[in-house]
Amino acid sequence: MKSSCDEWKPFIVMIAIDFSFAVVNILLKKVLEKGVNHLVFITYRLTIATIFIAPVAYFKERNDRPRLTFRILCYLFCSAIVGASVTQYFVLVGIQYTSATFSCAFINMVPVVTFMMALPFGLETVKIKCNSGRAKVLGSLVCIGGALMLTLYKGKPLVNFSHYESAASTVVKSSAVNIYSTKTTERWTIGVIAMVIGTIFWSSWYILQSKISKRYPCQYSSTAIMSFFGALQSAVICLCTDHNLSIWVLKGKIQIIAFLYSGMIGSGLCFVGMSWCVKKRGPVFTAAFSPLVQIIAAMIDIPVLHEQLHLGSVMGSILVIIGLYILLWGKNMDIKNRVRKLVQEAEETKEQEPQPQIQQLTVYVHTESCNS
Repeated sequence: MKSSCDEWKPFIVMIAIDFSFAVVNILLKKVLEKGVNHLVFITYRLTIATIFIAPVAYFKERNDRPRLTFRILCYLFCSAIVGASVTQYFVLVGIQYTSATFSCAFINMVPVVTFMMALPFGLETVKIKCNSGRAKVLGSLVCIGGALMLTLYKGKPLVNFSHYESAASTVVKSSAVNIYSTKTTERWTIGVIAMVIGTIFWSSWYILQSKISKRYPCQYSSTAIMSFFGALQSAVICLCTDHNLSIWVLKGKIQIIAFLYSGMIGSGLCFVGMSWCVKKRGPVFTAAFSPLVQIIAAMIDIPVLHEQLHLGSVMGSILVIIGLYILLWGKNMDIKNRVRKLVQEAEETKEQEPQPQIQQLTVYVHTESCNS
């Protein structure tokens, strides 16, 4: 019973993480519409994550924490770049210029990109002659096709929000439709490019985290150090690019709630959970739950925030999800084949070992009959 619960723990953890990320994406969309500086948001978010995680890491892992070497610090500094500061900046730009639903759909490419990056490092293998290898290749190609559709084809809108608009506002909007559509296309292109860069960086974090978890297997401590480095990086970049100190002032309850939630949950506990899942099941398994974020975000994004849903986003998302699970099916078959092969090798080795000879001892019992 205990082993069965342990087997399901990574699934439960990843579902909770994806729900938290979906809520973070919705809050980010609302905050970015108010004109908050991206790097200011990232700095506050990672600072809050550091303050929240550091005491937990100190008390929980103080007896088991290995020595923190300069090499591990370099790994964590690079992890902050590709997993916290720079990556979050590009993802925020992508969310602002597209939509929360689209950004979640594009992040579905992370498992495939992670799989491709894992090949040169020996973390994943592909055998074309086996069904599992062909499934991995086919899933990757289908997923890439879905991402291209998300990028190149927008399609017609599928949800009608006209009943939320008055007749007067409709007339005003129709007079400036050409200017609006041109700006929307430009913003959409910038958002897509930002999401591509963010996806590549995000996939790199999973690969790097698989290395870090072996050298420094303390999820709370590594997350606290990574968040600290990420906060420093984003703060330095922000101060170098914008000298206006007024952008650091928080305004309104929504900003405070978004900063606290995304810091403590989105960049704190979620990174701890993902690091633990990478350690237990590997980078591809952890990245494979990305489609769930899109589904949850769409359930909140469309009816609550009235975000428009386009045909290209739906078709591209379906292709990405199909390709993703073909890839996961191939990976699952590959794992089963490896386990079967190990069992066969163990049985063959056991049969080839010489059997120890059992010496038979004959015990003679001498009984004497007593005549009374």
